[in-house]
Amino acid sequence: MHTIEPHYGWRNLYIASQDVRSPFYGNKYNELECQDAIYDHYIHPQWDNIGSATLYLKILFTDYEKGFCIIELMGEWNDTLYNDIMFLKRNIADALDKEGINKYILIGEHVMNFHSGDNDYYDEWFDDVEDGWIACVNFREHVQQEFEQAHIDYFVAIGGTLNNLIWRSLEPKHFFEIVNGQIWKRLEV
Repeated sequence: MHTIEPHYGWRNLYIASQDVRSPFYGNKYNELECQDAIYDHYIHPQWDNIGSATLYLKILFTDYEKGFCIIELMGEWNDTLYNDIMFLKRNIADALDKEGINKYILIGEHVMNFHSGDNDYYDEWFDDVEDGWIACVNFREHVQQEFEQAHIDYFVAIGGTLNNLIWRSLEPKHFFEIVNGQIWKRLEV
């Protein structure tokens, strides 16, 4: 797992640790040694710790004017044992909400497993975004099924056209426009 790096193709456009409005402003990274681990597997030092034992992320891009944020996730999303949604909501979404972010793209290619728990934080986050949305892009099929079985798909958009998006070659604003368009198509149906 230490070889799985967050996407770095947009670093010329945005770096969360250099953004004074980011929850990760001022973070320093040790490129030579891994410090964080998921269970007994070290992870690449570029992933950001949100307080969870199993879920890490990287804010890849934030546009405060358009009110969106693109977040890449990595690890195991475990609400049963660790209440990971609480860490994501309290330590990341709440901070970004204060800065006017109400549209979230969560990239889940590196989320290996999901274990559901209580839906209260999803419900709260859903209410907080008001006229925005939370989109889960490219989550693994079994993770997507777990989201649906736990009825989390009521709070987040997942599956369908949001799976298998080829996003790395796109500019972040173009990627956002594609996801935003797909969300609005769902809402019109």
